[in-house]
Amino acid sequence: MRGKTFFVLIAIAVAYILGARAGRERYEQLVGAVESFWNAPDVKKARKKAKAQAEKTRKRLS
Repeated sequence: MRGKTFFVLIAIAVAYILGARAGRERYEQLVGAVESFWNAPDVKKARKKAKAQAEKTRKRLS
């Protein structure tokens, strides 16, 4: 367990350093890419379908 914790802390530190170097411009670019993916028609359709399936399963299990 101790090794895993150490690995996670190292990964966080590396991500922070890389993120800090990339700067705000890269952050905005990534946000734009994620938003465009999230709002894509196929993704919206898949989200709606998954939500309906989850609701159906929740009702069946209740």
